[in-house]
Amino acid sequence: MASERHQSIDAQLRLLAPGKVSEDDKLVEYDALLLDRFLDILQDLHGPNLREFVQECYELSAEYDRDHDASKLSELGSKLTGLAPADAILVAGSFSHMLNLTNLAEEVQIAQRRRNKLKRGDFTDEGSALTESDIEETLKRLVTDLGKTKEEVFDALKNQIVELVMTAHPTQSVRRSLLQKYSRIRNCLTELYAKDISADDKKELDEALQREIQAAFRTDEIRRAQPTPQDEMRYGMSYFHETIWKGVPKFLRRVDTALKNIGIDERLPYNVPLIKFSSWMGGDRDGNPRVTPEVTRDVCLLARMMAANLYFSQIEDLMFELSMWRCNDELRARADELLDSASKKTANKHYIEFWRGIPPNEPYRVVLGYVRDKLYNTRERSRHLLTSGFSEITEDLVFTNIEEFLEPLELCYKSLCECGDKIVADGSLLDFLRQVSTFGLSFVKLDIRQESERHTDAIDAITTHLGIGSYKSWPEEKRQEWLLSELQGKRPLLTPDPPTSDEVADVLGCFRVLAELPRDSFGPYIISMATAPSDVPAVELLQRECQIKDPLPVVPLFERLADLRAGPASVERLFSTEWYLKRINGKQQVMVGYSDSGKDAGRLSAAWALYRAQEGMAEVAKKYGVQITFFHGRGGTVGRGGGPTHLAILSQPPNTINGSLRVTIQGEVIEHSFGEEHLCFRTLQRFTAATLEHGMHPPASPKPEWRALMDEVTAVATEEYRSYVFKEPRFVEYFRSATPETEYGRLNIGSRPAKRKPGGGTESLRAIPWIFSWTQTRFHLPVWLGFGAAFNLRHQEGTSGNIQTLKEMYNEWPFFRVTLDLVEMVFAKGDPGIVGFYNDLLVADELKPFGEQLRKNYIDTCSFSCRLLGTRKSLEGDPYLKQRLHLRDPYITTLNVFQAYTLKRIRDPNFKVTLNPPLSNEFADENKPAGLVKLNPASEYGPGLEDTLILTMKGIAAGMQNTG
Repeated sequence: MASERHQSIDAQLRLLAPGKVSEDDKLVEYDALLLDRFLDILQDLHGPNLREFVQECYELSAEYDRDHDASKLSELGSKLTGLAPADAILVAGSFSHMLNLTNLAEEVQIAQRRRNKLKRGDFTDEGSALTESDIEETLKRLVTDLGKTKEEVFDALKNQIVELVMTAHPTQSVRRSLLQKYSRIRNCLTELYAKDISADDKKELDEALQREIQAAFRTDEIRRAQPTPQDEMRYGMSYFHETIWKGVPKFLRRVDTALKNIGIDERLPYNVPLIKFSSWMGGDRDGNPRVTPEVTRDVCLLARMMAANLYFSQIEDLMFELSMWRCNDELRARADELLDSASKKTANKHYIEFWRGIPPNEPYRVVLGYVRDKLYNTRERSRHLLTSGFSEITEDLVFTNIEEFLEPLELCYKSLCECGDKIVADGSLLDFLRQVSTFGLSFVKLDIRQESERHTDAIDAITTHLGIGSYKSWPEEKRQEWLLSELQGKRPLLTPDPPTSDEVADVLGCFRVLAELPRDSFGPYIISMATAPSDVPAVELLQRECQIKDPLPVVPLFERLADLRAGPASVERLFSTEWYLKRINGKQQVMVGYSDSGKDAGRLSAAWALYRAQEGMAEVAKKYGVQITFFHGRGGTVGRGGGPTHLAILSQPPNTINGSLRVTIQGEVIEHSFGEEHLCFRTLQRFTAATLEHGMHPPASPKPEWRALMDEVTAVATEEYRSYVFKEPRFVEYFRSATPETEYGRLNIGSRPAKRKPGGGTESLRAIPWIFSWTQTRFHLPVWLGFGAAFNLRHQEGTSGNIQTLKEMYNEWPFFRVTLDLVEMVFAKGDPGIVGFYNDLLVADELKPFGEQLRKNYIDTCSFSCRLLGTRKSLEGDPYLKQRLHLRDPYITTLNVFQAYTLKRIRDPNFKVTLNPPLSNEFADENKPAGLVKLNPASEYGPGLEDTLILTMKGIAAGMQNTG
């Protein structure tokens, strides 16, 4: 029977793909090529038995995905549980690797389709300006279709700023060494299908492709140790070195071209960076005891050292380029002054003779030589402070502020322009000026984040020590009054050595590091779990007490549903205080959290609460004449605010962006946004274009009846969601048995613990493992739970007019359309059959009816979503995405079954299996070394189980294209 059923994976792929989607579609061909090469490698390394076994597993999964016959899952499970430990690791690793290859094929296909559309001048469908946020198309549409003048567009662009913040919880399950190999595979595949490729080139590329696929397969996928915050910082900084550093000036040049094409002859000023970058890596101490004051100090100095090193390298190139002798009088005088001054300082061992080798009649090189040598000292001083805490290089020999760094560069630029060499000035020198304006001396500014309770504890320790009472026990009004009184007064509160706990000492130590290091190293200070207006002045007071001369702006982060609803009142209370209004000088950032709000109330209710909170706070800010910038704490998954960037921005409430936006970029999103040069370019373009369009052509405000409907349905959705997640006593036990939540920490994908507090249930679990666990089982519960109850109830209670209102909202209101489209996409990734399989295998008998109840809720909600959208199945209107998801399904299904049985073996000591003889040639001889497949002797689980489980987690994450 098996031989009759046997087909190649290539043939199966073509059966799964829903027809040829368009003339540009080569996804199946790309995918089949990569998988064929991999299976050949698998056979060469481990023999034909293992290859045949992998193909049989794939075929069983493909049959299940076509007809959803649950017996195929049991048959597949029987095959997988009989594997010897080393074979189990190999099979799990093979399917994980194949999913990553499918992702690469998809990326190449998407890039190819986009190039073909652009060549044809086709901006419809996924290549449209609306979905792609192409900067040139956006500028043209604003002028041509929306009636804006080119001057209005230019002014708006010059005054907008988007800040992208790389966060400290990476959620990137793929090791960096593998990401680099995947990049090379992607490049080989792209070149193989390029036009006019010779036969010899094709042969060499095919060999290179096989080499990279094998190298990736033979690389251990599993992180064997948890990363430190410094590791996370280096991981984030690698993207700046590889793509962002050069991508920024390239993108700004494209903006110049786009402006020229609408009739603006000026270039974008070099000191208008459009995009800036910050980081949480080494500054996010919310629930992470590993982020100490010493870690914060280290990552700041490391970033400054990296920046100086990049500048140093690049300015040496500029010195070779700017060899002209003509210059204006100002530059000539500066060059003469520098040469004269330098000749008097040669006794200083830290002073480099920058003029050596530079002819005196080349003044640009003299001035740039001075900059180069000061950058050298800047780098070395940071390195000394990082390694030993001391440097003999004094501050007068280094750059301490960005204005000092820019001044000689501006002088060179001005001189070139005045001497008829503007075309030269607008080359590498302009690019360099733009890089300096974007990255500064700190490379990326480090945000500091801490939980509000930690500040409360610190101030409570101070007030208790001073004998004026317990701050923690005071009501909110008394806290506000006391904080304001102290901020307006001058008396010190901190004694030289106050008695504190380790936690309080850590909080105060962080503030002292902020006082020690250069101010331009830091962004704002973010208060997570902000619940009351007093949270903000509490941080202001601690900054003052720790001698921070130029305090960081304080940003409340409203996360939970109640805090979002109270956000406008909290902000109004702050702005109504004269001292605080003067302190912020007309500017305030507020962060809104998508992750914890979704965990608190479900995706639908959280989305509406975020929308209304921003509206309310924007109105308060306008009342007090404050420019408010919203900082969106979005994750990669839909459950944590993820989704297409351009649509996310264009669906924000009107008058809430106004040319100023801050957004988190984390985990896989960093790789998908900046992993390649073209991805970096597209990311910068999307954020810039969508922000400009939202400001100049805001989306329509929802009609009153739409608001009333959303208030009504989200109230029902919240009650439904919480009735399961927080009020149902069986829920936590079901969650932990039906998902790999308790095993999540073994992935080592971040430095933070999975929970804010060691004990507690769902409420203490962080949003990332919460979403991760449901994503692994393809249930996606946090996204849809409550959705069906809310809208289905509305539909059942009313007439056809109610459903018509919902359809009107979908067609005319971007916020509502994006919300529903993302839910539809999540349903397309889900599988109730797989959910039922986990339920049957892992859940205790007394909990199974509860699991079936949830699964029925899922099916009913999916069905209603399709009726609302007027489709029979999810993604009926998006054949491209539907095809891509179908191609992944058989791999993911195999890994789901493998994961469920592995969890069963780990958790149930009475679950017995009979192991078959080894499949792989590599393990048939017991005396032969096991190569790279090594059984972890330190694991508390049975042989091979831990690595098998981790590989299934990583593979499913690759297939779902999300971890958390």
